[in-house]
Amino acid sequence: MLSHLGIAFMRLLGYLPLTWLRAIGVVLGLLLYVLVVPRRRVVHTNLRLCFPQQSSTSIRRTAIGTFVRFTQAWLDRAWLWHGSPELIRRRVTLTGAVNELHGNAPTVMFAPHFVGLDSIWMILTVDKLRQFTTIYTNQSNPIMDAWILAGRLRFGNGRLFGRIDGVKTIVAALRAGEPLILLPDMSFGVEDSVFVPFYGVPTATVPSLSRFARLGRAKVVPIFSRMTRTGYTVEVLPAWTDFPTADLVADTALMNLRLQSYIETMPDQYFWVHKRFKDRPPGAPPVY
Repeated sequence: MLSHLGIAFMRLLGYLPLTWLRAIGVVLGLLLYVLVVPRRRVVHTNLRLCFPQQSSTSIRRTAIGTFVRFTQAWLDRAWLWHGSPELIRRRVTLTGAVNELHGNAPTVMFAPHFVGLDSIWMILTVDKLRQFTTIYTNQSNPIMDAWILAGRLRFGNGRLFGRIDGVKTIVAALRAGEPLILLPDMSFGVEDSVFVPFYGVPTATVPSLSRFARLGRAKVVPIFSRMTRTGYTVEVLPAWTDFPTADLVADTALMNLRLQSYIETMPDQYFWVHKRFKDRPPGAPPVY
C-alpha cells in the first residue's frame, strides 16, 4: 500500500514546476542530512579519505550539498519517468561529442555514478539514437521494481540485462552495435575486483570497463550528467584512444584517475552516499 501511495505521489510531483521540485529537494535533503546519521557518516568518511587536504568546514559543505543533490535527483524521476518526451527534451540537453554515438560501432559508455544518471538513459532513449543497453539489478520490492523498469523502458528502445544474463549475452549485443552503458565505479565485492587507487586510496574496483571493451572490440566513450537550474546537461566526451590495453589492472587504475577529474568539476553531485571503501586490502582496517 505504501509503495503504491509513494508512486502516486511521485506522479503528482511530476506536474510541479522544476523550481518548486528543486526547492522541495533542498528541504528534504537538509532533513536527511540531519536525521540519517549513519549515511551522513559514510559521506563524511568518503570525503575525508578523498580530500584530506580540505577543512572540516569544506567537507561538511560538500556533504550537505551531496544530500541535497541526491534528493533533488530522486525527485526528478517524477518527470523523467512520467513527463512527456517534449518535457524531457526541454529539460535535458545532450551535448559534447554526440557523434561518437552515431553509426553502429561497438561502444561501451563509461557512465560514473553522478546523481543525475537517469537523465542519461532518458535522453538517449527518448531520441532513439540507437538501442542502448545496461546492466540492471532487480529491487527487493516488486512494486518499486516494476515502477523503475516501466519508467526506464517506456520509450521502447532500451534493453536491461540482469546479472544472470551473463557476459556472452551482453558481449553479443555489444558487438551487434547496441551500446552498453556501464557503471563500474561502485564496490561489488572483492571476488571480482582489483585494488587500484581512487584518490590515492587502494579501492576494490571491478575491471569490467576494460574487460567489456576488449571482449566487444569496442571503443570507450565517457558520458556523465550535470544537474543545472533548468534540468540536466548530459555530456558525451570523445572516445578514449588509449583504452583498453592488455593490462586489466592498469586500465582500471586509469579509469579511476579519469573519474577523479570528472568528480572535481562537481564534487557534490557524485554518489558519496555509497560505501565505496567497504572492501579493504588484506590487513587494512575498516573505515566505516
